[in-house]
Formats: sequence, structure tokens, C-alpha cells
Amino acid sequence: MAVTKTHPPEFARKACAAGVLDLGENRVQEASEKYGDGWLGREFPHGKLHLIGHLQSNKAKRAAELFDSIDSVDSVELAEKLDLACSRLGKRPRVLLQVNTSGEIQKSGCQPGEALKIAEKLLTLKSLDISGLMAIGPLDGDELAIRRSFAELRKLSDLIASRLAPSSWGVLSMGMSDDYEWALLEGATEIRLGSALFGPRE
Repeated sequence: MAVTKTHPPEFARKACAAGVLDLGENRVQEASEKYGDGWLGREFPHGKLHLIGHLQSNKAKRAAELFDSIDSVDSVELAEKLDLACSRLGKRPRVLLQVNTSGEIQKSGCQPGEALKIAEKLLTLKSLDISGLMAIGPLDGDELAIRRSFAELRKLSDLIASRLAPSSWGVLSMGMSDDYEWALLEGATEIRLGSALFGPRE
């Protein structure tokens, strides 16, 4: 996934033209300004816009309108608001449950011990396609700590799959520009690359 936050739409167009059709944005407002006119779907019909940053519940409706995938759901309450908004829009976006496997208090995500219970409730919602898990590795961790956090997410995914047998499951979104190689070694199915593709942000 090409993370286009803080970068202009021209960067996103170049990524799509090169074959990277999954684009990630952190904020609803920035995504609305850059993608709100629908150019992505018109110019690249297979392009998908992902929300990868924390979603405030009061922006659930706009997120439902904008994004094809919401990869940062971290509570039942937020999921229920999204489900209601998507039901009214006649949409069924992909959703990932974000889990805080790094243990860093500044990070969003549910606690690992809550993931199974939350996933069970999310799977009852009719307008969301619950497809897997997302995590952000420790920002200041060494290789061992980072890989441990990714391995924990993989184990949680396996646990949910075995206990709940979701019909649509298996996405492991983990790894960014500084740690994606370790994420791949631990089983990532999606990595989120920003500076590795576009250079440092201003």
C-alpha cells in the first residue's frame, strides 16, 4: 500500500500508474480534500482508498463515504457507527481491527486480550466486511521487539480464525517503511509504505 498522507494527489496518481492501486491516508479531512471529487475511481477503477489512521466516531459517516477500506477500527462502538453509516449508504467496505501489540500508550488499537471478543461482535455487523487485523510496530524498538509485536498479531489472527471461522479473513496489515522486512518475515499480507516510495515528508 502506498501511504500518501501529506503528499499531493500527483504522487498518488504516479503510484497508481506504476501499479500500486492501494492508497493509504491517515486523516479523513486530508483524504476528503485530496480524493473527495472521486478522481481515483474515475481514473483507476481498481484503485482502493484505505483509512489507516485513528478514526474519530464523529467522522464515521464521512469515512464511510470516502474509503473502500477502513483499517483502523479499534472498538465495537466505532464499528457500530460505521455499520449504520454504511447501511444507509448501501456500502460494505472492508474493515480491519487494529490491535495495539506494541504496548505503547500513545498508539491506538484495542488491547490484544480484547481482540477475540471484539472481533466476535464485529462479525455480527451486516454492512462491514471484517477481513483481518492491523498493527503498528514499536516506533523505537529493536528488531526483537518489533518482530515480537508482529508475531503476536499473527497469533491473534490465527486464534480468531480457529475460534470464529470468519467467512472473509486472513489480512495481516503490518509493517511500514522502517520495518516492513521484519513484518514480511512474520507473515504480513499487506505492508504500508510512505517514505520508502515517496521520500521523506516535509
